[in-house]
Amino acid sequence: MKHETKVNIRLRTMMFMQYLFFAVWWVPLAAYLVNMGITGFEKTLILSSMAIGSMASPVLGALADRYFAAQKVLAVSNLITAVLLLVSSAVVSPTLLFVLILLAMLCYMPTWSLVSSIAMRHTSAEEFPRMRMFGSLGWVASGLFSLAAVHLFGADTFDGGNLPLICGGATALLAALFNLTLPNTPADRSAGGVSVRALLGFDAFALLKDRNFMVFMSVSFLAIIPFAMYFTFGSEFLQTQQFRYITLTMNWGQVAEMLFLFLATSIIRKIGVKHAMSWGLLALVVRYAAFYAGVDFGWPSLFIVAILVHGLIFGLFFVGGQVYTDNVAPQHLKAQAQGLLSFVVWGVGLLIGNFVCGSLIKSCSVSENGAAVCDWGTVFLITTAMSVAVMLLFLFCFRTEKKVRRA
Repeated sequence: MKHETKVNIRLRTMMFMQYLFFAVWWVPLAAYLVNMGITGFEKTLILSSMAIGSMASPVLGALADRYFAAQKVLAVSNLITAVLLLVSSAVVSPTLLFVLILLAMLCYMPTWSLVSSIAMRHTSAEEFPRMRMFGSLGWVASGLFSLAAVHLFGADTFDGGNLPLICGGATALLAALFNLTLPNTPADRSAGGVSVRALLGFDAFALLKDRNFMVFMSVSFLAIIPFAMYFTFGSEFLQTQQFRYITLTMNWGQVAEMLFLFLATSIIRKIGVKHAMSWGLLALVVRYAAFYAGVDFGWPSLFIVAILVHGLIFGLFFVGGQVYTDNVAPQHLKAQAQGLLSFVVWGVGLLIGNFVCGSLIKSCSVSENGAAVCDWGTVFLITTAMSVAVMLLFLFCFRTEKKVRRA
């Protein structure tokens, strides 16, 4: 029991650090790029580095499934990410900044599925949401971290400068060192020998033959497109609304996320995967409806409502989807299946979502006194309609699943 407790503490710390060092620099990145004068296609391209990086998830999942201990793969990925972020903090060229951040994301983004796979190897899938809650706690802590960094470095503000990149690189280095203390999660060498198919994680694509899993992946892909408006461009919108502490403000969504992740296990057991994910998609509709009403009717307090429902969206739909994926994947494909989900959602889906949302912002903007001013009301009306369509597709096409069983 004592050993089990130590393992759980280490796994929770892994989750905490993995999301802390990402959130501390990613959340304010859009505002930083605007302040650097990087706009339009270049800005969208840099912000899409996360999505492109997610496309490497099946590869890293295959390495962890078949060839190397997962905790060692995680440590090396975080070490390389740390170096790239520190170098990025000193770069002013948009092209070079894109290259460095893209390389960092190719190393970092696959770790989302990797830490999930490590956690699920040492605990049950139905208990995973409570384990993942510590990732949300790390995201929330990034807001407090930003306040501490301002005082430590004597800066006027944390958001909008290169300080987040420096802090992200430093904490990524600490995470890499800590990863070496994680419980051993060896590769399953009985799964087969070296092959291009296995290395690219293509074996997990066989899961798409299942109709329900195919519907789930399709809806997840479509849902991330409107989701990108908040996730990628949220800091830009809040900056136009004169919010000073953007990172701290957006972290209220992660506070709510922690609550719903704690409750997600009980919710999924009680109402099943379909209903849990349906509530998550309904929350996505509520988010953009609240943003729309807040802008068009002059009710800025609704912006906080839109931020707080992030907990329902992420906890019930996206993390609920991870639990569902682990439940349907065979043992030798679990890491690859999580990698496939990251590839489809946080890779291809988020990439398309970034360009769709970036184009939407541009098409709804006009020039006033030499500066682009966006009609955010129209933007959020359109993303509300998109969210409604995705929710209806899921409700009518996804068949009710049995409650998640113990792993």
